[in-house]
Amino acid sequence: MPIYEFEGRRPTIAKSAYVAETAIIIGDVRLAADVYIGHGAILRGDYGTIDIGSQSAVEEGAILHINPGAVCQIGHRVTVGHGAKLHCLEVADSAVVGIGAILSFNVKIGEWSIVAEGAVVPNGKIIPPGIIVAGNPAREISKVGARHREFWNYGKDIYVDLAARYPDGCKRIG
Repeated sequence: MPIYEFEGRRPTIAKSAYVAETAIIIGDVRLAADVYIGHGAILRGDYGTIDIGSQSAVEEGAILHINPGAVCQIGHRVTVGHGAKLHCLEVADSAVVGIGAILSFNVKIGEWSIVAEGAVVPNGKIIPPGIIVAGNPAREISKVGARHREFWNYGKDIYVDLAARYPDGCKRIG
């Protein structure tokens, strides 16, 4: 798998984290236990730091980058959907970033908030905890309820399971 040091900035990857062989990890990227990094994901900690909490998933094709000297803090049990683009400061614990969503500079997403598929969260926007946002620019459309938490906890458990099973269960055959 392509894991690169950049000018002395090296990734730190927990033994139980899974990084797909087609993902690219560059520089100061920190992956905690049971993290799943999907195929084609790109995490660039070349100028800043990307810190991903335990049991989080960065799905296929997602791109994470951060401003020079800044930290992109991804919390515990966060889901970053397929093809999402993050240049944000924070995605708090248990939050969800939907497929193809964009989080611009200096954005902060609160605990258990959900950014809908394709939503664009503009520069400097702060999404409070427990809110669902959608659209371009992203606007509040609802509050997170028990059914959302149940659905997303199920989804998060799937990726924790994949992080454990992929190293031995996924074998190249061609």
